[in-house]
Amino acid sequence: MMLVGDFDFSLPDSAIAQEAAPRGASRLLRLDADGPARHAGIVDLPEILHPGDLVVFNDTKVIPARLFARRIPAGGGPADAGSLVELLLVEKVGPRRWHCLARPGRKARIGVRLLLGTEIEAVVVGKEEDGRHTVELSQEIEPHLDALGHVPLPPYIARADRPEDRARYQTVWAREPGAIAAPTAGLHFSEELLQQLDRRGVERAFITLHVGIGTFKPVTAELVHEHRMERERFEIPPASAEAIARARHEGRRIVAVGTTVVRTLESAALDSGFVAAGSGSTAIFINPGFRFQVVDLLLTNFHLPRSTLLMLVSAFAGRERVLAAYAEAISLGYRFYSYGDAMLAERHPSL
Repeated sequence: MMLVGDFDFSLPDSAIAQEAAPRGASRLLRLDADGPARHAGIVDLPEILHPGDLVVFNDTKVIPARLFARRIPAGGGPADAGSLVELLLVEKVGPRRWHCLARPGRKARIGVRLLLGTEIEAVVVGKEEDGRHTVELSQEIEPHLDALGHVPLPPYIARADRPEDRARYQTVWAREPGAIAAPTAGLHFSEELLQQLDRRGVERAFITLHVGIGTFKPVTAELVHEHRMERERFEIPPASAEAIARARHEGRRIVAVGTTVVRTLESAALDSGFVAAGSGSTAIFINPGFRFQVVDLLLTNFHLPRSTLLMLVSAFAGRERVLAAYAEAISLGYRFYSYGDAMLAERHPSL
């Protein structure tokens, strides 16, 4: 049984990226199955990958799910501009009903009425055991999110979102709205880099996994196996399942762009190494000891200490090798987390 503390490491605040580099400009640490870490740039990816490799992307689209509301006094009257409540939409559970996170929670007790903008009212109608609130809206919020919502940047980005984050905290191929966090490994790709991969003979496929609240959820258990993941919705189109089957049959490599792609493909994996097309949800928790069926290479960012994402990467490439690579990356000034640099890991043959 592994301890969560086995995935701890020290990271200086200065290593946490607060701004995104231009697409295609990030550094790339290469962690092959054997041998020392090597250093390149994401721009070198077309030369690193092989013709015929199948690269799988997550086409989820981040919604501006962070909202600021004003409390409506219990006795009526105008909303209190000095009593702001921050809502993070987490999951739609009815035509006008959402689970959300509220901050500060003491200002969002059951029965509290909130005003979003000038005309949309939200009533707190419930509080879940995991701390989420349930709100009932006076009208559907989706048509108003672009005007009222903010980009839900992760809490370790210590600044307010800006207009440019609307585009930058989104992949260039995003098309299926529903995520509250970006599949950040995809943020490195520009249209030009995708075209270079095409010219290299690298094949593309897409899945959808809507990144949910689990991306913000810390691991509080002491033992790894005691942690429980949040469920996230996914879809694998038939064309993508067929592309994976062809690549597997022909002995070509499957390259996952991001941990969300790994979780989706391995959730839908068959014993043959193929995947089943269709939609569903997954709470799969990939940690050391997991037997991978589908993915051969993983492109991912550098993750938080003690996080489920770091555990997934460690399961894929070996905990000691990953932690050693992280230490080397820190010493060389790599940028960490969502707006940081990237690592390309090859699945260790013994894993």
